[in-house]
Amino acid sequence: MHRPATTARGTGVRTRGKVAIGAGAAVAALAVAGVVWGPGLYADWANSQAEAAPVLDVGDPVEDPASLDGRWTAQPGSYAGYRVDEVLRGENATATGRTEQVEAEVMLDDGAVTAATVTVDMASVATDQPPRDRYFRTSALATDVFPTATFELTEPAPLPAGATAVDLTGDLTIHGVTRQVTVAAELGATGQDAVQVVGSIPVTFADYDVEAPSLGFVRVQDAGFVEFSLVLARAG
Repeated sequence: MHRPATTARGTGVRTRGKVAIGAGAAVAALAVAGVVWGPGLYADWANSQAEAAPVLDVGDPVEDPASLDGRWTAQPGSYAGYRVDEVLRGENATATGRTEQVEAEVMLDDGAVTAATVTVDMASVATDQPPRDRYFRTSALATDVFPTATFELTEPAPLPAGATAVDLTGDLTIHGVTRQVTVAAELGATGQDAVQVVGSIPVTFADYDVEAPSLGFVRVQDAGFVEFSLVLARAG
């Protein structure tokens, strides 16, 4: 589920040079696997390891949005991460990283989302390949300096009665850089005390001062997606 999301404006939180990402040993290790197996076999294997895009698992359209008014927080089962495409000698492969180290607080008032903050522990994001994860945490995103990514709602978002779709506009901060995005999300409710919110945000790495890795014969595309699934429970 990659529904379109648009970037309205960008504001750099701090100015610094782009992170140089090139001939990291971890990326080289992944590339060697592709060379040994052959690009086609490696791509098939990598695609089989990729996680499915987040979708609504439970819940129904919200018939009475005002019934959800109150404070909601993330529960076990929530996750966030990324989806990127790698190219090895002309063969495309998808890689996904996930973490359940996610904190979220959402406020609803008069049938609208009036505040929302999501914080993701980037150092815990993991794929099926530890070498890729080490490269991601050190060279790509410098999680020792920028340990979290955040989303903060900046505009109220009314919940349409009888629908699951909701547009969430806010500030997305990755690698210490903040950009305003509008997320085409989906929301489903089970009774009055359980809500799931899922979404996918297109991200261009250069917008966050991150340069996609490339070793010539294997490279990561210049853009990917931030994905999330939040399981929320009423907190008050």
